[in-house]
Amino acid sequence: MKKEIYKEILEHCAYLEHERWSKWQSYLHDKCSRHPDGLLISQSDVNHWERQIKTDYKDLTEEEKESDREQVRPYLDYIKSKLK
Repeated sequence: MKKEIYKEILEHCAYLEHERWSKWQSYLHDKCSRHPDGLLISQSDVNHWERQIKTDYKDLTEEEKESDREQVRPYLDYIKSKLK
């Protein structure tokens, strides 16, 4: 792969990652209650996310796997467009 194409793909994927992360942070902040000293996450959300953290991808529910796939599709679509 040419160096220029590699750099372009890297930069665009970094852009996509920042967009993904920003959406996640907005979602997370919306789920929290705001307090003068910070954000408070509900115990049910903590339990849910900690269970997902400890779960291998292969053992996630199909709905959870699809959520992860949705996050990856923009990367694959972009890479596919560059490989044509």
